[in-house]
Amino acid sequence: MTKIEPLGAVRERVLASLREDIIAGHLGPGDRLVERELAERFGVSRVPVREAIRALVAEGFVHFESARRTVVRRLTPTDVRELFELREALEVYAAGLAASRVTPEALAELRELLEQAARATREGDAEAITDINTRFHDRIRALAGNSLLISVMEPVDGRLRWLTRRNEEWPQLLAEHRELYEAIASGDPDRARAHALGHVRATYRSTVRHLFGADPADADGEGGGGGGEPAGDG
Repeated sequence: MTKIEPLGAVRERVLASLREDIIAGHLGPGDRLVERELAERFGVSRVPVREAIRALVAEGFVHFESARRTVVRRLTPTDVRELFELREALEVYAAGLAASRVTPEALAELRELLEQAARATREGDAEAITDINTRFHDRIRALAGNSLLISVMEPVDGRLRWLTRRNEEWPQLLAEHRELYEAIASGDPDRARAHALGHVRATYRSTVRHLFGADPADADGEGGGGGGEPAGDG
């Protein structure tokens, strides 16, 4: 007897696959999501596809151009700035907590991730680098030991991975992660926060250059409320 997959599980499977297609660039900005075609691709009814698309809208990956047309969003400079403002506030805080609560086991896990990142960087494996980068920051948040912080970041993690995937300054990213690791390993929260702040701002600048071919102050001239660095305490 064939086991019937619950509707919720089908929806999550379709959602995860479409989300990864967008993050990896298989579905690009402006590409259309057609319920009928996607239902045929996944071998499911249109109901879980429709629900998955609505979830992608809520997550900020796609939007409705009209009642009958859904497309992958084109990120604006304002979108990127706002995401990095949130990342700056929360990841700097997480790094300080992580430094104050660091354990030998956690440091060993971070070192292993850095070794994996170094191999992926040498090989130019963008997909692996994105995955390892996500796990590196996830581990720091877990080490911070604040479940509310993790839950606040969860809704935007996918969009941050989407941005990271488009930033190809991999050697610089690896160098910054090594410095952040050393700062956390020192057990000095102030040092960890300072390195986290520098890392987030450097990643913001390189992401804006890659996406828009301009420095942040120039790219954010489309009415996003000012340019420059995301807000912070310096």
